[in-house]
Amino acid sequence: MTSDIERETRKFAEGIFFLAAFALTIPAANWLIGHAGTTCIGPNGPCLIPVAPGIMAPSGVLMIGAALVLRDLVQRRLGIGYSIAAVLIGAALSAWISPASLVLASGTAFLISELVDLSVYTPLAQRRLVLAVVASGIVGLVVDSIIFLWLAFGSLQFLPGQVIGKFWMVLLSIPLIMLLRKRDQRLGLAPA
Repeated sequence: MTSDIERETRKFAEGIFFLAAFALTIPAANWLIGHAGTTCIGPNGPCLIPVAPGIMAPSGVLMIGAALVLRDLVQRRLGIGYSIAAVLIGAALSAWISPASLVLASGTAFLISELVDLSVYTPLAQRRLVLAVVASGIVGLVVDSIIFLWLAFGSLQFLPGQVIGKFWMVLLSIPLIMLLRKRDQRLGLAPA
């Protein structure tokens, strides 16, 4: 039998892990865009990866897709305040490894999309965790893609690839979210 103190300690430790992973997704995405991909466009253009047959996206797309799910998990374990703090910390960390134009674009897009994600996730999360993660992820990834591409590159050329790439990460998270929900029920780990 797990005591209340053990449950709260476990919940907090998992929350800190999700928080750290979430905060690191912004600088990781920014680094990937400039350094890793199957094709890099010019000296200042993004590096691209295929996300579907014939569809390319800036390589940071996978990290941002993961971030949308991780933000939900931070909120589930630690609450809304920690989620907002993580967005701000991640944007600050990205300043150390990215050009200023990319930091502004990613930080702005991330902040707005994560707040939209939060507004969709919060009312759904208590009753339908998987639906909450998927619905908030879809809304967040569309908002993030439009804002980021426009601010970073002045074009929506890679919008289909951005949406598809981020959506892959949301889809891949579903089995993990289902397992987490079942384990939370079994252990009595109520969300924050």
